Amino acid sequence: MRLVITADTHVPKRARDLPAPLWAAVDAADVVVHAGDWVDESLLDLLEARAGRLVGVYGNNDGPALRARLPEIARVELDGLRMAVVHETGQKTRREERCAARFPDVDVLVFGHSHIPWDTVAPGGLRLLNPGSPTDRRSQPYATYLTARVVDGRLDDVELHRLPPR
Repeated sequence: MRLVITADTHVPKRARDLPAPLWAAVDAADVVVHAGDWVDESLLDLLEARAGRLVGVYGNNDGPALRARLPEIARVELDGLRMAVVHETGQKTRREERCAARFPDVDVLVFGHSHIPWDTVAPGGLRLLNPGSPTDRRSQPYATYLTARVVDGRLDDVELHRLPPR
């Protein structure tokens, strides 16, 4: 199962659209995961139309219309892999310990908010992933998103993709 993981797209405030390489990855994926800060419902509509399956949550920049359509926390099982998605996890200090306590029943936690790519493992084995942002790199050298595969109930082939400058 092929995954695309993104967050903090901020369309249309930070970009008019998602970058073409991310759309190509969406079209090739089985599941698209979005960890919030969509900003406008039109991107949600487009991803729902193009993604084989969409798992998304709202972020702090998402208004009432998006909050009415998306949960704060999403939990899914993908071919045996237990995943949770949330926008904010708090400060980076002790993030792994806090998230392992908050999400003891999942294998992977996808989060956003910081626009900083993150890939760590908490005590007990919870893997934490943040794809960065494909449209608003802030202090990061590149705009980014992640791809991965689910194989036999485990996450495999996690790759951070750097996008060309706009």
